Amino acid sequence: MTQRRHPFSPLASLAIRLFGGEAGAGILLIMVAVAAMVAANSPLAHGYHTLFHGDLPWSPIAKLSNLHLWINDALMALFFFVVGLEIKREVLDGELASPERRRLPVLAAAAGMAVPALVYLALAGGDPALVRGWAIPAATDIAFALGVLALLGKRVPPSLRLFLLTVAIVDDLGAVAIIALFYTASLKLGWLAFAAAVLALLAGLNRVGVTRGLPYMVLGGVLWYAVLHSGVHATVAGVLAAFTVPMKLDERGDSLLLRMEHAMAPLSAYFIVPLFGFANAGVSLNGLSPADLAAPLPIGIALGLFLGKQIGILGAVWAAVKLKFAQPPAGASWAQLWGMALLCGIGFTMSLFIAQLGFPNSPLLVDEAKIGVLSGSLLSALLGYTVLRLAARKG
Repeated sequence: MTQRRHPFSPLASLAIRLFGGEAGAGILLIMVAVAAMVAANSPLAHGYHTLFHGDLPWSPIAKLSNLHLWINDALMALFFFVVGLEIKREVLDGELASPERRRLPVLAAAAGMAVPALVYLALAGGDPALVRGWAIPAATDIAFALGVLALLGKRVPPSLRLFLLTVAIVDDLGAVAIIALFYTASLKLGWLAFAAAVLALLAGLNRVGVTRGLPYMVLGGVLWYAVLHSGVHATVAGVLAAFTVPMKLDERGDSLLLRMEHAMAPLSAYFIVPLFGFANAGVSLNGLSPADLAAPLPIGIALGLFLGKQIGILGAVWAAVKLKFAQPPAGASWAQLWGMALLCGIGFTMSLFIAQLGFPNSPLLVDEAKIGVLSGSLLSALLGYTVLRLAARKG
């Protein structure tokens, strides 16, 4: 007997293909970015702005007076916590665990951050008010880039996906360091000392072999609160707390770090990052003239992402191979390496985040920066996908 096919089966299959696996998080980010732009340029614009920027009737933390601040300073600390767990795992027992493995991705990531910053400064650095935006095009969005790569399936060799992931992880570590060093307000030494003491307690828990998650969660929350008031951006606390979580495997081959990462990665990818994207990607084009859209700030960011990333990463790989400093990913052609370098120009989450830090008192500059991030990321995604698809056919 032939089983009757439900009329919604094709839709269900499509949903599984789109939102299952690595592609899901990237596609979800595309959808929330579009939704944010629609909301910000429709009759819903006032409600959209009020929802995220209107003062809350009550907040348990005075510094976080609206929903936008709660998302950017609190929820994003959890995102950075997951990033920190991933970085620690890769450094101790992954693709960054040996000098041979980390040599090429570290070099590529460093060049992929430096060249976009130089492109930005060349185009926008003439205005002192815009210099603080130099780091906006330096970051790569892991979820977005891997999502686009996953849509290509078996057309891309596994070594290329692994290389992209490793470059993006090193890129994230660099972005965290940039936020801590260059986007820190005036320091409050009392709160900073308190934060250092809490961090020492967290490290002590690891040292004496505590493997229960609750103490790390409680002290991690205290650390976040201290850093929030210290002048250092609160999200840095997420990475620092993650670095203290034990990675040592037990007799079952498990660890607290692996359990925490497994539990929190979906929450980060499918709730925190999309919510951040929806709250931050909405740019009202009302009142923005063509001159504003073609201003040095958005152009510098867009070209930093689109040109700077591919030039920096592909140039670093080419130089490393020619000088016999490292070997390229196995089975990947130069065309595929170019496509991978293009995908690294997708800067969505971290770039939007740094834009908020770079121009905290200028909504117009933040909007211009968002336009640059969205346009540069879109160009990088489209051309990167096209190059990789064509390269697979030729192969």
